[in-house]
Amino acid sequence: MDISTLLSGSNAYDFIRGPLVWISFIVFFLGLIFQVFRFISMTEKIDHSVYNPRPRTKLPKLSLNAETISRFLTKTKLSIVGVNPVMVIVTTLFHICLVVAPLFLLAHNILLKDAIGVSLFSFSDCFADYLTLILMACGLYFLLRRFFVARVRAITTRYDYVMLFLATAPFITGYLAYHQLLPDYYRLVISLHILSGELMLMAVPFTKFVHMVFFFVFRFSIESEYSLGKGNRTW
Repeated sequence: MDISTLLSGSNAYDFIRGPLVWISFIVFFLGLIFQVFRFISMTEKIDHSVYNPRPRTKLPKLSLNAETISRFLTKTKLSIVGVNPVMVIVTTLFHICLVVAPLFLLAHNILLKDAIGVSLFSFSDCFADYLTLILMACGLYFLLRRFFVARVRAITTRYDYVMLFLATAPFITGYLAYHQLLPDYYRLVISLHILSGELMLMAVPFTKFVHMVFFFVFRFSIESEYSLGKGNRTW
């Protein structure tokens, strides 16, 4: 029996869309809890009685003049926005679609309503389609960049390709299933869609995907020049 026949079988399909869904959510949340405790164990609360960071100078009042604009443009040119603006735009769109599309997809919220009795706001199927196409286009850009940009190819490993595959597979299979582009293999495609989503969810706490959550944890809790808040912990 090949893998496609196995995944298309009733027993495997029922397991993937039933118990494995709850298993993936349990692994996801327990994994995040583990990572939070790990983060706490690797950091310590700042004791301001002994920790004296360099005092922050009061920023001068901003005034819109030629000098201010010139200084801003110079800093922008030296940042990632100025060096590679396309990458910034593609990365931003990719992450927005990666989070927003699954959360506010109508079909997902119907399942959520059936499972726990509550649901979120839902986009129209047409809008969700556009988000999916944008994400797949961004994924293709990342893939081609790893193939053809020498400096990126030099640091790319199999792990990076696996992560890209895990991130895009739920969207590719979901698009194929919704539009029934492979009608003879619909059961297989929908099984792969659910399974790939579950695998990505379980992978979040234990792979580089965890940056989706810890980007904000680090920025608001660690005292550094990149902090988005005051920060009350240090490495």
